[in-house]
Amino acid sequence: MAELLDAVLTRRSYPRVTADTPSTQELLRLIAAAGRVADHGGLRPWRLIELRGDDRVRLGAALVDASGRTGVDAERLAGKPLRAELLVAVVASRKVSPKVPAWEQDVAASGVGHLLGLLLADAGWGVMWRTGPFTRSRQVSDMHGLTEKEELLGWLYVGGVPVELKPGSSPAIDPAHFLSTP
Repeated sequence: MAELLDAVLTRRSYPRVTADTPSTQELLRLIAAAGRVADHGGLRPWRLIELRGDDRVRLGAALVDASGRTGVDAERLAGKPLRAELLVAVVASRKVSPKVPAWEQDVAASGVGHLLGLLLADAGWGVMWRTGPFTRSRQVSDMHGLTEKEELLGWLYVGGVPVELKPGSSPAIDPAHFLSTP
């Protein structure tokens, strides 16, 4: 318990990462663990999409297309997916179920994304979950090949932890402020 608690308490987002990335094999191992997240009905209403190389360039183009931006603003937006050599798209992939509503399936998908981020961080990788105003645009959905029953929840930007960069800080919370009784 102490090791898990320490891993969670020391987790930080890294807005910049180095070009080092986990291999697909290492990623698969961590996904197998993240897939153990609580999942009412065992529907596995999620999927992950690995974006490397030109996939990131195509994502940048989809973001620009969705935004309608031009010039320097478009170039800046197109470069955002290039901030890391590996992006993992977290997708809510809803299943038809009389017992498990869509919101609950989205929670399971989000849980997989969060747990994968924790596992990557614990394995020594720098990670940041990113979203943005065009995350659920038609152009970005099409670029990822999403179906009508799927929604993109964001991307995990993954890379090496830069030596010269301190992690983004998450201020400590007062847990009593967030725990209540009826």
